[in-house]
Amino acid sequence: MSMQDFIKNEVENNDLVVFMKGTPQFPQCGFSGQVAQIFDYLGPDWKGINVLADDDLRQGVKDYTNWPTVPQIYVKGEFIGGCDIVREMFQSGELKTLLEEKGVVMQGKATA
Repeated sequence: MSMQDFIKNEVENNDLVVFMKGTPQFPQCGFSGQVAQIFDYLGPDWKGINVLADDDLRQGVKDYTNWPTVPQIYVKGEFIGGCDIVREMFQSGELKTLLEEKGVVMQGKATA
């Protein structure tokens, strides 16, 4: 399986996936940490994928979306954006609404 196929598979087969530096339990950058805190607060089931574990993955996810930074957040296969976008959506209430409208299961825990 190519890296692009791996990324596509993760995006398409998880309701909410975050390509991040570190893990949901131990984020390794401030932006990934902010995203983890937001999702921990809202309570959706989500999967964090550590891009620091593999240089090909780290570059591959940037190529996949043509988005230069990590974290990258996907909801039901759709690229939502990075930390700033998700933080703004959270503050406005739009993120919770989006997750509910997309049918993301709430009150869960993050998985690595």
